[in-house]
Amino acid sequence: MGHYLTALRFLTILPLPAGSRFESGDLGRSTAWFPLAGLTLGALLLLADQVLSPLFPRHLTDALLIALLAVLTGALHLDGLADVCDGLAARGSTERFLAVMKDSRVGAVGVVGLVTGIGLKYAALLAVSAGMRWQALLLVPALARFSMVLVMAGAASARHDGLGAAFVAGIGRTQLLLASFTVLPLCWFIAGPRGMVALLVVCLWGTAVRGYFSQRLGGITGDIVGFGGETAEVACLLCLAAAF
Repeated sequence: MGHYLTALRFLTILPLPAGSRFESGDLGRSTAWFPLAGLTLGALLLLADQVLSPLFPRHLTDALLIALLAVLTGALHLDGLADVCDGLAARGSTERFLAVMKDSRVGAVGVVGLVTGIGLKYAALLAVSAGMRWQALLLVPALARFSMVLVMAGAASARHDGLGAAFVAGIGRTQLLLASFTVLPLCWFIAGPRGMVALLVVCLWGTAVRGYFSQRLGGITGDIVGFGGETAEVACLLCLAAAF
């Protein structure tokens, strides 16, 4: 339970009781609980949907839900999306890429990445059928947090400091297996075959993100983990909205 609360403290801005002092590796060990922390976010979105749907038309409710998800996560992962987009646009050496991501200013490409990511999430959620809507709200945050585990597991840290380094130092095969055994039944029981397709896409995407940045930068950073989570949300919603 302690590591679950640690995951929630990192992934959300929920007002949780102050925990005991972190020990070395606690952040990495908490990744086993990332899918359940994502499921908690999904449950909050589902609850909000029950409140908002009788008041507003579908398109406005969906926009409010996307905004609520950003608020609940403190826009932490959106910041990672923008920073990575700026880094990709900067070209040049590994050092330049890392320096651009660390810069607190958001460049033009980062803004384009944010607008595109949020716009795609909104459009894809709006395209999800009414019969699959509650499954999408509940499952997508869990799958996106699982993708973060995939990005981190087995990767090196591109920096010696920062949250990315702290997570990589504590994550291992045990955390990946526990997260996998959690998300697999969730996908099947919540969304059936579509959920399994979404899980497959997330596995491929998370592995691809880890592989690309490990080759490009020699490892991953916290921004890259956030980038992986945000883009995985888009991929999951597209899977659940697809007509197959």
